[in-house]
Amino acid sequence: MKKISWKKRFKIWLFNFYPPYVGAGIRIKEIAKDFSYFRSEMNLRFYNKNYVGVHFGGSLYSMCDPFFMLILLERLGSDYIVWDKAGNMIFVKPGMGKVIAEFRISDSEIQRIKDEIEVKKKGDYLFTTDVKNEAGEVIAKLEKTVYIRKRGRLPVQNG
Repeated sequence: MKKISWKKRFKIWLFNFYPPYVGAGIRIKEIAKDFSYFRSEMNLRFYNKNYVGVHFGGSLYSMCDPFFMLILLERLGSDYIVWDKAGNMIFVKPGMGKVIAEFRISDSEIQRIKDEIEVKKKGDYLFTTDVKNEAGEVIAKLEKTVYIRKRGRLPVQNG
C-alpha cells in the first residue's frame, strides 16, 4: 500500500471546501491511504432540504458523484484515461438526518479492469453503492458508468 503524499492529502482535504459540497453540507470523512475507499456524509440542514423537508435529491447525488472516478484515476495511474460517462440514482425512501455513502473498488477489481483494458483497449464499467441513513437503511441507490481506456502513443491521445 502506497503512502499518500502531503500534496494529494491536501487536495483531498480541499474537497471539503469545494463550493457545491460546502453549499450542500457534504463532508468527506474517510479516505483509504491507497485511495481504494472513500466515505462521504451529509447532515440534513435547512439549506439542503427540499420542499417536503427531506434531503434534496441533487445534494444526495452530489455527495456520490466523483468518487468512483477518483478511485480509478488514482489506482489505475497515468497510463489510463478515466471519465464519468453516466449516472443514475434511484430514491428508495426519504432521507432524514445524517446520510452516508461509501465507495470502494477492490484490488482484484482494479486488476480485472487493467487486464480487460489491456485486451480491449477501452470499456465502460458499472459501479454501484447505496446511500444509507444512520440506522443503515438504504435511502438511495447509485449507479455510475465510468469509461476507461489506455492512453495512446500519439501526443494527441495523451491530452
